[in-house]
Amino acid sequence: MELFWFIPTHGDGRYLGTRDGARSVSYSYCKQIAQAADELGFQGVLLPTGKSCEDPWIVASSLVPVTEKLKFLVAVRPGLVSPTLAARMTATLDRFSKGRLLINVVTGGDPVELRGDGLFLDHDERYKLTDEFLSIWRKQLEGEHVDHQGTHLQIEGGTVLYPTIQKPYPPLYFGGSSDAGHEVAAEHVDVYLTWGEPPAQVEEKINTLRKLAAAKGRSLKFGIRLHIIVRKTEEEAWQAADELISHLDEQTIASAQQIFKRMDSEGQKRMASLHNGDRSKLEISPNLWAGIGLVRGGAGTALVGSAENVAARIKEYADLGIETFILSGYPHLEEAYRTAELLFPLLKPNPNQQDEQTFISPFGEMIANNQRPAAEKKQPHYS
Repeated sequence: MELFWFIPTHGDGRYLGTRDGARSVSYSYCKQIAQAADELGFQGVLLPTGKSCEDPWIVASSLVPVTEKLKFLVAVRPGLVSPTLAARMTATLDRFSKGRLLINVVTGGDPVELRGDGLFLDHDERYKLTDEFLSIWRKQLEGEHVDHQGTHLQIEGGTVLYPTIQKPYPPLYFGGSSDAGHEVAAEHVDVYLTWGEPPAQVEEKINTLRKLAAAKGRSLKFGIRLHIIVRKTEEEAWQAADELISHLDEQTIASAQQIFKRMDSEGQKRMASLHNGDRSKLEISPNLWAGIGLVRGGAGTALVGSAENVAARIKEYADLGIETFILSGYPHLEEAYRTAELLFPLLKPNPNQQDEQTFISPFGEMIANNQRPAAEKKQPHYS
């Protein structure tokens, strides 16, 4: 099991949909979150992409030197950058980070935003472009000399001179819930990502992708993108969930939902259908809460509950085949610590690294400058 965290370059705060409790997402703040994730033992961090975000490649490049083990899941955008340039960028950052780069392939699901970036293709054509893009990108990083005459891309003599550290290239992550997205995943990627849908829906996706990949002689790994609100008790967790959306009024929710309706992303449609903008029906599965999707695009669900119950829900997804869990919580700095402190002892995502962290800070503050604090009762371990 891999547990990743999130760098909130599109904004952060204590509540959704308000300036109250908001905080500036400066370089210093992003560095704090990245260093916390690195120290706590998260294996990687996801950097979001889009016009509302700071550029993920620049952010990742600036955070690599101030972290040690953390991997960075960084987006490439077919249609917004050429595959040859993206391949060179990949090789450089993988080399300079000493093999800590992961690639998140983002086709995009908002036609209005994409037109603002100069891309005017419809949904299925964007996935055809993505297929061409990844064919070129992969071949170049495998050391091939590429000539390509396709529907959307033309390359003559494309090469990458500097090899990556990870072979044949940094792992490709990708999420797409449509049939066109599934075809791209089965053909090209290493890890298929889904947003946090109920387990039965996730299982259906996994089974579909496994069959499609097997038909092409390939196999896939699977990951899930979820928010998390974990506390010592169920009552505390659900109170925190209610507090997170306590500043939302119906007008704000309706405005956000109207924007989501213009999107042609199948994944966004599936997220919206979980609640349909109705804040009275947000627990869609045991401990799975859709309140974040009332106003946040993309991943809109959170696991909410006590550490034991959240760990049990994570184990349910793991039993379906999910290996990578990309988590986040508001505010991201404090919740990184809370998540690690409450869940890592139960999930043991990286036992060796956790042992090292325990050695670094084994006791907490000494009592009366002389006595070690007593150890708490051990919690159950889910593996």
